[in-house]
Amino acid sequence: MTALLELAGVNTAYGAVQVHFDLSLQVGEGQIVCLLGGNASGKSTTMKVVLGLLRPRSGSVTFDGASLAGLATPQIIRRGIGSVPESRRLFATMTVRENVLMGAYARSDRAEVAQDYQRMQDLFPRIAERASQQAGTLSGGEQQMVAMARALMGRPRLICMDEPTMGLSPIAVDQVLSLIETINRQGVTVFMVEQNATLALQIAHFGYVLQTGRIVLKGEGRDLLHNTEVQDAYLGGER
Repeated sequence: MTALLELAGVNTAYGAVQVHFDLSLQVGEGQIVCLLGGNASGKSTTMKVVLGLLRPRSGSVTFDGASLAGLATPQIIRRGIGSVPESRRLFATMTVRENVLMGAYARSDRAEVAQDYQRMQDLFPRIAERASQQAGTLSGGEQQMVAMARALMGRPRLICMDEPTMGLSPIAVDQVLSLIETINRQGVTVFMVEQNATLALQIAHFGYVLQTGRIVLKGEGRDLLHNTEVQDAYLGGER
C-alpha cells in the first residue's frame, strides 16, 4: 500500500512541554486509518501538525511524496487535504448551504462547484432538507454532516477528522461512521483521531495507538479491535 501521508520522526512541543517523541506513522492511499489514544496522548496535536497549525521541532511530514514543511494551512488544503475539525466549528449564523460552499472558497470552477454541491445533497440528504437553516440550530449529528460536506467540497484526496463521533447520540454516531465508510469507498482516504477505540476500529483498515506522544501499538483494525492492550493505552489528559 502506497503511503499518501507520512510522518517520520516527528517531535513536537508547546514551549517546554514535549508532546510527540519521534512520532512516525503512515496513512495508506485509499485506507481509513485511525489514531487512537486517551487524554494527553497527543492525538489532536498530530492533526495540527498535519494541517500546518503547529510546526514540529524536528522530523518530516510528507503528502503524496512531497514535504509539507513551511506550508501554511490554506496551501496544505489546496494540496488535497481536507479537515473536519473537532466540534465541527461551523459558522453558526450562516446557513447550511453557505457553510458547505465555504469548502469551495479556493475553487474557481463554479459549474463544477454547483455539481459537487448537488452531490453533497445526495450524499447528505439533511443538507438538502435544511439548506436555508442556520447551521447553529442543527443537531450535533447534522452539524457533523455539514462539516464533512464542507471538507469534501474542496475535492480532497485525504480528509483529516478530529474526534468525529464526539458528543453525538448513538444513532448519529452510527450514521457518521457509515458516511465515513461511504466517503472512503468513493475514493477519499481518511485519517481520523478517536478516543473511542471500539467505534473507530470497526471501520478502520489500520490503526495506531498513541500514548503520551509515542506509538505503543499498531496493526490492522480488526486485530487491534480484539487486542486487550488497546484499553491499557488510554491514560492521561488530552492536549
